[in-house]
Amino acid sequence: MLTLEDCIGLCGLSEDEILAIAGHEHIPEIAAVELGNYLVTTPDGEVCIRGMIRDDITDATARGNRERALALKLVLRSYILNHPGCDERCRGEMRLPERRQF
Repeated sequence: MLTLEDCIGLCGLSEDEILAIAGHEHIPEIAAVELGNYLVTTPDGEVCIRGMIRDDITDATARGNRERALALKLVLRSYILNHPGCDERCRGEMRLPERRQF
């Protein structure tokens, strides 16, 4: 029988990232493992996870929970370092159009 820790180890995300997904989606941790595992394998899934963590940071800040916001910022930093594809895709989306020369 697989434990929650085994499933987290197989999904490619950290426990903190799974907890952020679970909190954002209001689902049990094991369901967050499954969702996270699925999202990591889809083209835009890594960006989606990053968005969930950012939403949680915004929510914690709005509620005045600085400790939670700081903890989530560390989770986001770690996530982007471990999943550089989400950062590269975002940079590609934010590129400004080339300026015309007159």
